[in-house]
Amino acid sequence: MPTLYLIPVPLGTPDTPCLLPHEQAQIRHISDFVAEAEKTARACLKHLGITLPIRELNLRTLNINTPSSELSELLLPLQEGRDLGLLSEAGCPAVADPGAALVALAHQYGFEVRPLIGPSSILLALMASGANGQCFAFKGYLPADKTERIGCLKQLETRSRKENETQIFIETPYRNNALLEDAIATLHPDTLLCTATDLTLPTQQIISQPIVKWRKQTLPDFKKRPTLFIFHAGQVK
Repeated sequence: MPTLYLIPVPLGTPDTPCLLPHEQAQIRHISDFVAEAEKTARACLKHLGITLPIRELNLRTLNINTPSSELSELLLPLQEGRDLGLLSEAGCPAVADPGAALVALAHQYGFEVRPLIGPSSILLALMASGANGQCFAFKGYLPADKTERIGCLKQLETRSRKENETQIFIETPYRNNALLEDAIATLHPDTLLCTATDLTLPTQQIISQPIVKWRKQTLPDFKKRPTLFIFHAGQVK
């Protein structure tokens, strides 16, 4: 059965090791790939031991602008009996990533889907936060409008307190500082807020503390630095 392999990509530089040897061995024969960004994918595949020269790989793009009508064509290698690899821009494909639609279609067609073990910034941040890891929700991006963003933060905090649910979200890197300032100004003093920045890189920085402590310190500069935001208003169990 032709298989769609879900291949995690390093969170840092493309040559950062992110797959175990036995995981790499499963994909060395693949010559067809779908990726969110071709440049990143080629750099990553170069370090994964793919047997074919990188320039000879068949690499197609799937991003947020790809029409759903083109998804079936991206699965053509599977339909022709060849294995296919799916890569995200960073981390695990199909999680906060347009590849989810391709995975769903592969299941509809009856192809095997095989996820490989690799880095997930969402889980790494949750692991390091000290927030409730038994009940959590990833919300993606909050609204860009300040008023809407503050309203969303209040709603999520109410849910977190009521359901004891950890809230996880991300932001476009150039708006990180604005989001951090709004969160600190809006959330309850006892609510735990964690920021996880530059995960797996030498510049990695993880700060997890109640809002009241955030308000007493000089805020770090997260502009243009990939950051996960986590808050929890309940009790850790």
